Amino acid sequence: MARFRDKKRKVFVKPIVQKKLGAVDHVTGDKIPKSFVFSRGKLPGPLRQLQMDLRKLMLPFTALNLKEKKRNSLKDFLNVAGPMGVTHFLMLSKTDASPYMKVARTPQGPTLTFKINKYSLASDVAQSQLRPRCPKDLFKNPPLIVLSGFGTGEQHLKLTTIMFQNIFPAIDVNTVKLSSCQRIVLLNYNKDTKLIDFRHYSIRLQPVGVSRRIRKFVQNHQIPDLRNLQDVSDFVTRAGYGSESEVDEEAATVTLVSNLGRTNKASSKSAVRLQEIGPRMTLQLVRVEEGLCTGGVIFSEYGYGAEKKLDKREDSQIEDSDHEEDEDDSDNADEMEEDTENGNDD
Repeated sequence: MARFRDKKRKVFVKPIVQKKLGAVDHVTGDKIPKSFVFSRGKLPGPLRQLQMDLRKLMLPFTALNLKEKKRNSLKDFLNVAGPMGVTHFLMLSKTDASPYMKVARTPQGPTLTFKINKYSLASDVAQSQLRPRCPKDLFKNPPLIVLSGFGTGEQHLKLTTIMFQNIFPAIDVNTVKLSSCQRIVLLNYNKDTKLIDFRHYSIRLQPVGVSRRIRKFVQNHQIPDLRNLQDVSDFVTRAGYGSESEVDEEAATVTLVSNLGRTNKASSKSAVRLQEIGPRMTLQLVRVEEGLCTGGVIFSEYGYGAEKKLDKREDSQIEDSDHEEDEDDSDNADEMEEDTENGNDD
């Protein structure tokens, strides 16, 4: 008789299909702006961490785990940016005088050079807070951008406004989902000091007139501890009907048009809370160039003679960092790798 062979059944596993972010903005019809954040020259440890904080800030349309080599030139990044649809570069550099940040539009400019007078890392901001807030889905959507004090009519400030407005996707106030508005980037220009305050906040809504104890009970789905209470009403009235951090100003409250979470309901008033998550910077615009880190100078804070000195200091800093590498370690644009999985930090 023929022997029957027991065949092992293969279990079919449905592959996990990751939802890809769209490449075209549904508001303007243009392609969604994407960015590279990298360094030019050797950076100290704190500035390296500032670079990672800026990458998280630019999520989800940026390369969070961009692998850069010290011998990669600007042309190497530009060659990779085209096929990947990258529209903006944020470049950090360090001279003997001060750190700098360049914001450039690819592939032909313009380029804005900012002097970083002061900065604080995201970790420093979190350590200074009693209850730091960073939900896991906080960086799932791009931040909103708010510009204040740039309407002076000067040409270099107009270019700065256009550059930062186009670095993030546009939104339609009529169709935007409230759940996607979780972060905001604020740039405030002081015309007296000519400094720009760069801040990054998280947005959260709290229902007005609901105590913190009740709000936490609804959000966490946990059975409260009633052992020391005589009645369930004591749990409701123990902390009163208002939160200790609640502001009753009309300017800080909004009326929702749709439900948002379990505690914020439509047609009810909710208080808007902004909590800083960093990084924090104080910037000074020192130069505007027509091209990508080259071309005619549209604006200079220090004059033409000082611009030449600034260029020489930046070029010498990059050359010094290149000479510190081993001669056998020759890298090119093919060695530059990037991981486009957004939201996962190394």
